[in-house]
Amino acid sequence: MQVRSNSDQIYALRDQGFVVVPDLLAPQRVNELKRIASQQLLEAEGSLEYEADLRYPGAPGSRQAPGGHTVRRLLDAYARHPLYAETATTPEVRCWMRQYFGEQSRLSRAHHNCVMTKHPAYGSLTGWHRDARYWSFARDDLVSMWVALGDEVVGNGALWFVPGSHRAVLASHRFDGAKFFRSDIPENQLLVQTAVSPTLKAGDIVFFHCNTLHAAGKNLTEQVKLSLVFTYHGASNFALPGSRSTSKPEVEL
Repeated sequence: MQVRSNSDQIYALRDQGFVVVPDLLAPQRVNELKRIASQQLLEAEGSLEYEADLRYPGAPGSRQAPGGHTVRRLLDAYARHPLYAETATTPEVRCWMRQYFGEQSRLSRAHHNCVMTKHPAYGSLTGWHRDARYWSFARDDLVSMWVALGDEVVGNGALWFVPGSHRAVLASHRFDGAKFFRSDIPENQLLVQTAVSPTLKAGDIVFFHCNTLHAAGKNLTEQVKLSLVFTYHGASNFALPGSRSTSKPEVEL
């Protein structure tokens, strides 16, 4: 669902758990972000996350296996390049987040804050989950900004969302030990059947709530898919002391 005004976008996010926002970033910025991300992926320097380390379905079994050095994420994007940091904190983004949270917002550098890749062949699929599963805040009210640096469709591993799932009360038994949504429970299967995958053009943004069930398939094309992802919360929604959510200093918007 694509809507134009901030108020309509925020209403859609609150109602559906996600919203597609086009044209928030200038095309020149998006092209430069993709160039930088492609170069950094080629250089494979700094903090990285490898597909083989996560071992999600379709990933190499180890770093010694074929495709074992396939990068899944370029970590700590905010510190990787000034243009990433600038993109995460543009006046448009600050305004959007302030309007959503109703207060000053903050960027979490401990969660997401990365360039997400989806490689052909060795890029794994991501099962159904809520991001709040591994975040520790006073309230489960955080919003992620996913910036498509190229077109995203089902065939190259685009995101899927279950509309309205951020408002659903889901008992713990419906998730496995890693807090992925179980596929062997009929009621889970029925819910997932309502999922949609919005097609994104380069530069489109998806804002989605931390409790929205989402997943992503494999990349069946020959081109690596790149996305820039950041997560935000209201200033009064503090990270719980001693948790992973406090592992990096936050950025005030």
